[in-house]
Amino acid sequence: MSPSRPGDLRRLLVLMLPEWHWALAGILLSAAVILANAGLLALSGWFIAAMALAGHGGPTIEYFTPAAAIRALALLRAFGRYAERLVTHDTTFRVLTRLRVWFYEQLEPLAPAGLQYHRSGDILARLRTDIDRLETMYLRALVPSAAALLAVPVILLFLLSIFPGAAALDLAGLSAAGIAIPVLAQRLGRRPGNLAAQHRGQQAAELTEQLRGYTELLVDGALPATFIRGAEIETELRRAQLAQGWISWSANAAAQLAAQLALWGSLLMAMPATASGHLTGPDVAMLALAIAASYEAVGGLPAAYQALGETMAAARRIFELADTQPLVTDPTLPNLSPAGYSLVAEHITLRYAANLPPVLDNLSFCVPEGGCLGITGSSGAGKTSLLNLVLRFRAYEAGSLRLGGAEISSMAGETIRGLCAVVAQHTHLFNTSIRENLLIARPDATEAQLLDALHDAALLDEILSLPEGIDTPVGEAGASLSGGQARRLAIARAFLKDAPLLLLDEPTEGLDSQTEQRVLEALARLRQGRTTLLVSHRSGPLRLADQILRLNPI
Repeated sequence: MSPSRPGDLRRLLVLMLPEWHWALAGILLSAAVILANAGLLALSGWFIAAMALAGHGGPTIEYFTPAAAIRALALLRAFGRYAERLVTHDTTFRVLTRLRVWFYEQLEPLAPAGLQYHRSGDILARLRTDIDRLETMYLRALVPSAAALLAVPVILLFLLSIFPGAAALDLAGLSAAGIAIPVLAQRLGRRPGNLAAQHRGQQAAELTEQLRGYTELLVDGALPATFIRGAEIETELRRAQLAQGWISWSANAAAQLAAQLALWGSLLMAMPATASGHLTGPDVAMLALAIAASYEAVGGLPAAYQALGETMAAARRIFELADTQPLVTDPTLPNLSPAGYSLVAEHITLRYAANLPPVLDNLSFCVPEGGCLGITGSSGAGKTSLLNLVLRFRAYEAGSLRLGGAEISSMAGETIRGLCAVVAQHTHLFNTSIRENLLIARPDATEAQLLDALHDAALLDEILSLPEGIDTPVGEAGASLSGGQARRLAIARAFLKDAPLLLLDEPTEGLDSQTEQRVLEALARLRQGRTTLLVSHRSGPLRLADQILRLNPI
């Protein structure tokens, strides 16, 4: 993974801009809380010392004004802290939601061909874990930094009005704790942060694949090897996190040392002024507590900037994938719709990359509207790639592919895919109810339409026999359904969508003969009146075809 670039930070800030008013409110509230806390401690120290002296024969003081101010500052700090937490965390969730939506929008044009070289677990880690890491950017780095820039000058001006020497020492200590140490921590934390982000993504990818492929790994005896890989990644992740921990501890210790040196140095400098009468005892108490409180403004910066290394590494992983160029781009002025639904290919050539041999070369066929073309051939012959051409997931480099007389390359991908219903070998079902999985095909479908689709797919009786019927959850990846039921649910979705083009990719693969027969009966009803491409290496499904196209590896 390449290191983070300076432009990544700017891009993050630009993505946060729509929430600028909430972000600014959080910063202002944080600065107000810092000032209220510093004012409360300083005034309380002065007030307690002055009251003690007055009780022992010292000068009398006016009681009500400082007492009222202390109460007001205490209330401001308490309510301000609550409001600051509420606003900054709400802003963080808003920003993370916006980032997830933006990232998904960048991924959508890449799927599926543009993401084929990325592990699904790694993509999931970028979408969830890496974006979650970006909360550090606003909550732990931007808010404290901006609040410190607002609050520290006010505190320094206050100290300057009391004792300039203390203001100078506090400025030096704050510069060390709030600038020098955080910058050093950020630089030292960059490498372990990059490694932690990388290993965390690998760990998520390994775990996802272990869970989803557990049965296959168990049967193949490959589980021990995957456990060893996972343990190695865990060891490397812990090593990176340990390095981050040492950097964070050292930076915090150095910042605390700077604060203590500034405090004790100021007290030593104040002694002569107190002895000469330029400062009173209450003034010294107020001075010391104001200096101590000023470090609240910068106290979290060393750890935040040390963690910024991992945050920017997570940002780099996100932008790295988001910047991937789609394999297919829509035309500037797309053809809105075809005149019909016949599918004609003439001398098509397809390559996965310019330096690779063609997957399809000089391929021609013709499927009349409502006809069915069966496509068969050995693995690697380009059967699924041909379906991807029709779906505009890939682009052909030569030849012509026309739908209803309109060149497919002249049409937008969304338009083409809106005309297609797909039943694939691996049907993806979301972890929700059967109803919700059906509504993906037609969100406005009525109850009667849903039941009709299930009936046409020969699945209605089985669904209605379930305790919750059509509202039964299908489980993760459809785990609560059998393979045949999942396939017929995909067929029901195709019935519900009622698209004029039907693409079937190994629709009976992995099914037993009895289940295959039920699926074929449903497919026979589904293909009626639809232009169909049927990919299969089994003889049963190919009986549905009007003509057969055999592909051979090149």
